[in-house]
Amino acid sequence: MKAIHAIKVAGSALLIVASVHAYAQSSEAAPAAAAPAAPSTTQAAREHYKSMKAANRALQRQVRSALSKTRGISVANITVRARDGAVTLQGSVPEQAQSDRATEVAKGVAGVTSVRNALSIRPVGT
Repeated sequence: MKAIHAIKVAGSALLIVASVHAYAQSSEAAPAAAAPAAPSTTQAAREHYKSMKAANRALQRQVRSALSKTRGISVANITVRARDGAVTLQGSVPEQAQSDRATEVAKGVAGVTSVRNALSIRPVGT
């Protein structure tokens, strides 16, 4: 009986959320229909987004390349993310020294404005 009640409550909550979401979309769409945006503005925004995304990917590749060329750093479990020059290192390394060294190497790459080290220490074999 409790499971059926829980399913009814979850279904009701989902229905309410979907209704609010649909209402929010319809109220946002009304001003856009009244005054359509200039295609060039939308196109320019799209192009800007694409160029920023390409720049972020290029920076990620540069940092990853610098890490892989550095002796003493195991990059097998390191993920590099970049956004507007801010780099985040995620994953795991076997020693704290590798984590510290990875941060320093990432800071040395041209275009990097800040580095967030989210690497965890996980010894080999665990």
